[in-house]
Amino acid sequence: MKYIVAIIQPGRLSAVHDALMAIGIEGLTTSEVQGYGRQKGKTEVYRGTEYTVNFLPKVKVEVAVDDKQVEGACDAIKSAAESGKIGDGKIFVLDIHSAIRIRTGETGSSAL
Repeated sequence: MKYIVAIIQPGRLSAVHDALMAIGIEGLTTSEVQGYGRQKGKTEVYRGTEYTVNFLPKVKVEVAVDDKQVEGACDAIKSAAESGKIGDGKIFVLDIHSAIRIRTGETGSSAL
């Protein structure tokens, strides 16, 4: 089992959700987060005054998948989130030692 964490642009969440649903991934968790990568924030002008915004709004998408779904899930996220511009985000894949469905007590891949 793997845990996929993707940091994406907020405007791409709907497309990522649809892409994951299309390949059969039914559950995911999202969080509104702030951060920056290589772009190091941005500078904006508001009413003639320049402001530096160090942390940009992002969305964190978290998905637990079976090993055989990892490549398809990563490809779906990448294709749906990609704009070709700086700040598109990152995808991280981590190992899951175990999973337990609280309601039924199922463990392992069947708990996903």
